[in-house]
Amino acid sequence: MVKILYTCAIILALAACNSDGKKAKAQSRDDVTPAKQLFGAKKAASDQRPMPHGGYARGCVAGAEMLPETGPTWQAMRLSRNRNWGHPTTIDYIKELSRKVSRLPDWEGLYIGDISQPRGGPMLTGHASHQIGMDVDIWMLQPKRLDLSPAERERISSISLRRSSGAYTNDNWTDQHMEVLKMAASDPRVARIFVFPGAKVRMCNEATGDRSWLNKIRPWWGHHYHFHVRLKCPSNARNCKNQAPPPPGDGCADAQGWVDRILNPPPPDPNRKPRVKRPITMATLPVQCSGVLQSN
Repeated sequence: MVKILYTCAIILALAACNSDGKKAKAQSRDDVTPAKQLFGAKKAASDQRPMPHGGYARGCVAGAEMLPETGPTWQAMRLSRNRNWGHPTTIDYIKELSRKVSRLPDWEGLYIGDISQPRGGPMLTGHASHQIGMDVDIWMLQPKRLDLSPAERERISSISLRRSSGAYTNDNWTDQHMEVLKMAASDPRVARIFVFPGAKVRMCNEATGDRSWLNKIRPWWGHHYHFHVRLKCPSNARNCKNQAPPPPGDGCADAQGWVDRILNPPPPDPNRKPRVKRPITMATLPVQCSGVLQSN
């Protein structure tokens, strides 16, 4: 009897070791597998309380909410990407901003580009940010219709507003674009808005009255087919890393500096070494992201 029990104990121990070994190997694979493959494979949000974890370019989002594909004053574009997910604060911001914009002449609302993947995290293609459900791209194309089919939303493109590599705006720019950006920046939930330098300089030259909203609008490369809104971390998100506040002032001199460098670029630095980007793995993401990935 003792021999039988001893044998059983050995079998159980070997089974436990084998199970632990499999778990360790799986964990090891996750540690080296690019996290974008793991997060990009998820088709729905985690069954958790809504919460962003980490930073905008290195994190994830639990319990994300899906922006409905079509609403009374918005449409989500490029549905095949499945990137119309975000923290509930972001979804509420989009809906509220689109309602305000729909009151402008010739604007039915907003076309919404990428927000985040269902569980955030690094994306298979495109953005380095948009990882915690607190970023959203809003198209520059003013919607004339909000009944586009899914197929039409794959084919239609936004419009570019830049000229001379972003030093100036082009003929697609309207006063209403400036009004949309002002509405977007005036919400206290907004940390920053990224747009091409020429747009910021033009708004600096034309804004009258209260110019405080200009502080949040910052120049950045690209961002001429859309503008990028970045929201602050929710107050209860202890593991969320906020974007640093913009420097004091309207930021207009800084934007003009960007334009000057576009028009008269400095010579390349011969000593500058190319930056090597290493893929983000689960080991380099906040520990909470493993739970987000494994939930339900």
